[in-house]
Parts: sequence; C-alpha cells; structure tokens
Amino acid sequence: MTSPATHIVRLLSWGRTLARHGALRGIERDPNTPAPVRRLAKIARFGTFQPREPDYSSAFKAIGPAAIKLGQSLATRPDLVGEDAANNLLSLQDSLPPVPFEAIRREIEGSFGQPLEALFASVDPVPVGAASIAQVHKGVTTDGRTVAIKVLRPGIRRRFERDIETYEWAAAHLEALGGEAVRLRPRLTIENFRRWTARELDLRREAASASELAAAMKGFEGYRVPEIDWDRTNGRVMTVEWIDGVKISDVEALKAAGHDLPKLSSRLVLAFLTQAISAGFFHADMHQGNLFVTADGTIVAIDFGIMGRIDRRARQWLAEILYGLTTGDYRRVAEIHFEAQYVPSYHSVDEFATALRAVGEPMRGKPVSELSVGQMLDGLFAITRDFDMQTQPHLLLLQKTMVMVEGVATQLNPAINMWDVASPFVRSWIRDELGPEAMLADRLREDFKTLLRLPDMLRRLEERFPAKGGAPEAPPLDPVPLIWERRGERRWPGYAAAALIGGAAMWGALALGWIG
Repeated sequence: MTSPATHIVRLLSWGRTLARHGALRGIERDPNTPAPVRRLAKIARFGTFQPREPDYSSAFKAIGPAAIKLGQSLATRPDLVGEDAANNLLSLQDSLPPVPFEAIRREIEGSFGQPLEALFASVDPVPVGAASIAQVHKGVTTDGRTVAIKVLRPGIRRRFERDIETYEWAAAHLEALGGEAVRLRPRLTIENFRRWTARELDLRREAASASELAAAMKGFEGYRVPEIDWDRTNGRVMTVEWIDGVKISDVEALKAAGHDLPKLSSRLVLAFLTQAISAGFFHADMHQGNLFVTADGTIVAIDFGIMGRIDRRARQWLAEILYGLTTGDYRRVAEIHFEAQYVPSYHSVDEFATALRAVGEPMRGKPVSELSVGQMLDGLFAITRDFDMQTQPHLLLLQKTMVMVEGVATQLNPAINMWDVASPFVRSWIRDELGPEAMLADRLREDFKTLLRLPDMLRRLEERFPAKGGAPEAPPLDPVPLIWERRGERRWPGYAAAALIGGAAMWGALALGWIG
C-alpha cells in the first residue's frame, strides 16, 4: 500500500503543475470549495507565474496519461470543477509523443508469443495515432487484409494504477471534509473513472464492446462499426478492419465529396439516441477524431474503450425526460425525478417543475447555434444543488456524450435543432415501449418472473428493503485511512512533516529548474 507521504508528494507535484497553468484559480474562488482545500491551493500556486486565462487542458496533459483521462472525465462535471474548467477540458486532446516502433514490436510479439511476421505481412512503423493509453499502426495481415493495429503503451497499466490510487486517496479526504463534497461524491467519481480506465486498458474488452455495438446497430442504416480480427486481438493488442474515409471534422472535404451535411448531422444524432435509448449501450467517446464518413455516406465509429450502459427503467425515465423537455411538460419531467428518487421526497414537485421551466423554456425552438450549452448545464446544476440532488454517475457519461454529439452535429449543420431531431424518435420509442400493449406485455412478463423468484425474495426481503430508486446502487468503496484518524498511532505529525518536506523539495526543484 502506498504511504500517505507518497500521495502527498505526488499531489504537491501535480498541484504545482496545475498552478503554473492557472488551473487552481477557480478552486480558490468557488464558494463551495472547503476551506482547507482553498488554503492548499493558495500554497500550491505561491510564487508561480500564471497565464491570464486558466488552461486546464494543458495542465492535465502536462501531468501525464492518467490525468488526461481524468480531465476528460471531469469535463462532464461542471458542478465539481466549474463551468469554465469543464468547457476548457472538453478540448483536451488525448495525444502524446509516440513510443518507438521497436518497443511496439516487443509488445506485440510478447503478448502473442510469436514473431510479428507470423501475424502481419507488414506493419507501418510510423503510427497513425498516439494517445495516452495506446497507439495505432496500419498493417497488412498475412492473409492480405489491411487493418489497424492498436497496441498498449509499455508499462501504462502500472502507471495508471499508481496515479488512480492517489486520486482515490485525495477524493476520500475531500469527501471526509463534508459539506458540498458529500453531495458531489468525488469518491464515486474516481471509482467510476477507475472502472472506465480498467476497461480501456484491456483491449479484449474494447473489442467485445465494438462487437456488441455492431450487433445492436445492425438495423440502423448509414452507421457501422469496423469488424474485429479476433485471431490478432488480446489484452494488449487489438486488430480491426482499416477504414478508408474522411474525418467527420473535415467539413470542406465532406463537401467536396458531395456529402449531404445536414443529413449526416441528423443521422449522427439519431444514431446516438438509438444507442442510448433503444439499446442502452452507447459509444461514449464520439468526438470528431473517432468518426469517419466513407464514400457512400456511412458514418463509421472507432475507438470503443469508453462505453456507456443504461438499464431499461432508466432509459424509460430518460426518454420521458427528453420528451417532456421538448414538449414543455415540465410537471411530468419533475414527477419522473421524484419517481426515480433523484430528488428527495421532502421537496415540492411543483417547485421543481417551475425550476425546470426556467432552464428549459429558453432552449425550445432555437437552433443550437443560438444556445449556450454551458449556460444550460450551469442552470441544470444549479437546480441539482437547490434541490439536494446527489450526483448520478450513471448519467454523467451520457451527458458528456450528448455534448460531444451536439458539437459535431452543429459543426456539420449550424442550423440544426437538436430537440426537433430528437422529438420524433423519442415520441416513437415511448409509444412502442410505454404504450398499452407494451405495458401489458411487460406486466405479464414481470409478474411471471416475480412468481418464479418469490421463494428467494421472501428469504431476502429484510436485506433488500427498502427498494432503491432510479439510480443504480453505488459500487462498494474500499476504506481509505484518513490522516487525521491516525493520531492515536502518533503517525500524523510524520505525514505533516512529509508534506512540508515534499513541498520544500518541490519548491527547490522548481526554483533550480529541475522540474518544468
């Protein structure tokens, strides 16, 4: 187990990097920041020369691979990091200098236990992409197929484990301070981040996600997923079909190829809604670099390391919420929040409906180009704070993806109205899933299942009562010893001394130019 002194030194180092990019300024000014954290932020930035405007994305990139992924995750949490920071982090590019090809060759050969030439007729030593976790090379298989070969960076798993352990330690101490941190649940945020990155660091899981999404979207015309080469895929290497297409961000190239941009824009939105609401399993990294358009106008998605999943009941609530917002039925949207137990029952449904109206009405009937997503999210998070809504981590990934999809769709068609595109789809899904016939079929199916489970339910009634709401049960979190709980062991002065020594060492190294 890593010692508290090690965690403190790491945090001091990261804090200095954040400070040099002006990224601690918002923490100091936020009235919800606990006083001890505000004081530590002031200490960390003491003596630094900061830019006029904070550059959060550059700060996280400078810290390292795990921080890049954490920054992308925090882009979904304006309630936790502030609106300005969240907007800046949305532009965080996951790219690093490439690993030399000889190291990549060793990873491929070591993971398969055979020479590279036994798997591939050729591999281009120059990568087509180098991100924080893996890099991609173009190759040709021994049977003549052109493929993309994704290979984990050497040692990346251990580096992520080390950094996430410190994130967990820091989040536990932050949450223990009480106040707003208890509602925002930073420990659960880091736990979800740990789970997401664990999936990304096992390329078999990514391949399985791609295969599952391909099956779910099989009937959706104009959107597809590359085929997986399972014979050349394992935990550290993934081989997929090579895609020849235009990046969806290259609008001029799309126009030159004769593609209908408004049609592509609407198709992308509907593809996302089909995944999230119909399938409950969605590509959660739909930024511009992961979407291509082939010559026939098909949108092809790549990179399935981050996937989202929503159970059927939550999807029903989500669909009703979206439909209520598009039609102005704020009362029903408010009722759903209470049914799902997102809002504590001691609040008023009518007051919550009025608060939703204040956020929803300015958005209706306007193109995305006239709306500020940041202002909308700021309004929604203000509501969550006013009505004591705990953070729902299972919806954060969905929110992040919605913002990404909206950004890409708007670039293709600035006049698109997201609500107009979404409304017919959501209305149809609600009719099919929540109409009388569907409700009757669900009731018969559920009652039959209940009868079969009745003996077991009776035995477990006490431990299962009361019933949970719409949010899935939080995963168990490992206990983290807090510094101030160790006083009885007379160790805490040593940790304080370690913090001071670490800070002094860091300050000296910075002053002498050893770190920069």
